[in-house]
Amino acid sequence: MKQISSVQNPFIKSLVLLQEKAKARKQSGTFLIEGNREISIAIKGGYEMETLLFLPEICSENEARQLSKSADLIEINKEVYQKLAYRDTTEGILAVAKTKSLQLSDLKLSENPLILVAEAPEKPGNIGALLRTADAANLDAVIIANPKSDLYNPNIVRSSVGCLFTNQIATGTTSEIIAFLKERKINFYCATLQNSTSYHTQDYTTPTALVVGTEATGLTEEWRKEATQNIIIPMQGEIDSMNVSVAAAILIFEAKRQRGF
Repeated sequence: MKQISSVQNPFIKSLVLLQEKAKARKQSGTFLIEGNREISIAIKGGYEMETLLFLPEICSENEARQLSKSADLIEINKEVYQKLAYRDTTEGILAVAKTKSLQLSDLKLSENPLILVAEAPEKPGNIGALLRTADAANLDAVIIANPKSDLYNPNIVRSSVGCLFTNQIATGTTSEIIAFLKERKINFYCATLQNSTSYHTQDYTTPTALVVGTEATGLTEEWRKEATQNIIIPMQGEIDSMNVSVAAAILIFEAKRQRGF
């Protein structure tokens, strides 16, 4: 079994690039995952592991091998582990995994889907929270319109607590996604301040997509014009908006309530 003990090792340097550069992840078609739980969830979600790197003081060779029988196994030392890991509490195990296609055409939807669409979310923490909410509600898919961040960014992987791997995810332009929804006769309800009706008055029991925008600028005009209905969460305080992941959760669980959970 291979052992690596130097942070100057070319392979380790390439993994550092995977952590830091979206271009490196795109070119290689791989990304890094930290932690036993996250790796296990990714494998369950159909992600292929190329390599497992383990720190023997924390994770034994046998424990690493139990995660994946097919991945290459590399023993690393503490210096290398600390160079690659974002957290100290990730059980001494990291994985190099293959990315998945994020094409709209790859989505497999149920006959009566419930989908979340988020337009141009920027903050990894918000994207992670959206994915956690989508997992909690067992949505059919999460679609990111006009993405600002690479979804395999380690901050998104981390903040989603593994939910990046439990959701069906696709990306596309606003125009592509609107065409996709219309072609499949999926009604879409856009959370916006303009020309809106209260969210709880709408029927989400048929094929539905709930669309949210950024807190700073909201949804673009194309979404607002094409929407089945623009909706709003009534605000009773001084401000007129809330965190995008909180707003999405309110809308999603109203739809789940109407569908009998």
